[in-house]
Amino acid sequence: MKWNWQRKDWPHFTYDKKALVNLEAQFLQHSGMLIGSFEHLNQVDKNELTITLIADEAEKTSKIEGEYLDRDSLQSSIQKQFGLKTGNRKVPPAEEGISQLMIDLYRSFKKPLTHKYLFSWHEMLTKGRIDLKDVGRYRTHVDPMQVVSGSVYKPKVHFEAPPSKMVKKEMTHFIRWFNQAPREGFLSLVRAGIAHFYFVSIHPFEDGNGRIARALSLKSLYQYLDKPVLIALSHRIEQKKKDYYNALEQANRLNEITPWLVYFAEIIIDAQRYTQKNIKFLVDKTKFYDRLRGQINDRQKKVFARMFQEGLEGFKGGLSAENYMTITKTSASTATRDLQDLVTKRALNQTGHRKHTRYWLNFCHNK
Repeated sequence: MKWNWQRKDWPHFTYDKKALVNLEAQFLQHSGMLIGSFEHLNQVDKNELTITLIADEAEKTSKIEGEYLDRDSLQSSIQKQFGLKTGNRKVPPAEEGISQLMIDLYRSFKKPLTHKYLFSWHEMLTKGRIDLKDVGRYRTHVDPMQVVSGSVYKPKVHFEAPPSKMVKKEMTHFIRWFNQAPREGFLSLVRAGIAHFYFVSIHPFEDGNGRIARALSLKSLYQYLDKPVLIALSHRIEQKKKDYYNALEQANRLNEITPWLVYFAEIIIDAQRYTQKNIKFLVDKTKFYDRLRGQINDRQKKVFARMFQEGLEGFKGGLSAENYMTITKTSASTATRDLQDLVTKRALNQTGHRKHTRYWLNFCHNK
């Protein structure tokens, strides 16, 4: 059975535009809301949101590929590149590299795509790697570039990319298409979806293709909107990673890609909704601290800072008295007294009893 790049119509992707029109309208509506919401934040909150979302994208795009990075190191690296104070934390090469790529994407999204541009991204992404032969250049190995699963004795081939000798030519066509697409009237979601799919179908690098493909999708969206409107794309993909790989696999034998484009468009819109929730979370956080100003002690402030650091999801299973004691290095009796004080002040909601008692941030009282 042929792969998509082996067919006569490659790389002329077709799709049902009618299936994307409503999704495009939703994307543009959400984009306007995000831009408006972001502009209403103060500068401190803008910086915090930008760093949080870039770090989250860096962490989750790596996690999709099975690479688990340290979030604090990612945030430290991103803060440093924005010229903010970070202390003297030493950042490992992997965290520094993906952070550099994400910052470059954020700052240089308007630049046209070139081979050199992609090579620089690959060098950033593979910083510290000594196991790769081809760093900062397209793959050169003669073995087939395959996406496989299963055992060594009975592997399942999900996809086989063009041989290395074809990559330079294919990438020249891809780069020309990417740079010309804005002038050819593509819907924003269509261009972003094709950019991702087209790139991973070529699979030009020895490693890092998925991460670069997702970055190219974001670059495409930023160019369409003429600003880097940060959305939690990789966060939403990672939540349902199996669906993502299934959608790619189901699309890689034909060049009619409507199902893939619909799937990817829905992921982008879901990512926009998640980002909007992050903005609301920041606004609620500001109101929360304003309401409690002068009413909480240093231990309580330290615990709230740690809780807010967890973001929207918060502590898994809620804050316990044991958590409080660990964070503040205090006794059980002091922890109990502090927590009950916060419940009385309606800063925390309490659920459960005795050892199952848990505490949750109470934003409702902000209103």
